[in-house]
Amino acid sequence: QVQLVESGGGLVQAGGSLRLSCAVSGRTFSNYAMGWFRQAPGKEREFVAAIRRNAGYTYYADFVKGRFTISRDNAKNAVYLQMNSLKPEDTAVYYCAGGVAIVYGNPRTYDYWGQGTQVTVSS
Repeated sequence: QVQLVESGGGLVQAGGSLRLSCAVSGRTFSNYAMGWFRQAPGKEREFVAAIRRNAGYTYYADFVKGRFTISRDNAKNAVYLQMNSLKPEDTAVYYCAGGVAIVYGNPRTYDYWGQGTQVTVSS
């Protein structure tokens, strides 16, 4: 019933920027907290950032704080991840996720997931 579709991934040189988007359909978007996770080959999925229903509250993993910014537009049913100063170690598949009762860094508390978008950062 709820679908999430990521876009905006691609290949970028180290130090560059990308803006990921996640479009949500099927339910009232404003009722959901939203998050971004990433997974590199051979590694576990890790938390990147999250934003509450109140867009004024955001949470970040230490390794991206100061470089990445999560935001949302409830009128457009969309969440975004602005990624600046990208590093090769940021290379991963990035997933957006949503839920009504999440613990920000715990993927098992999110109810809905997108299919992921590939981000590749060259050195």
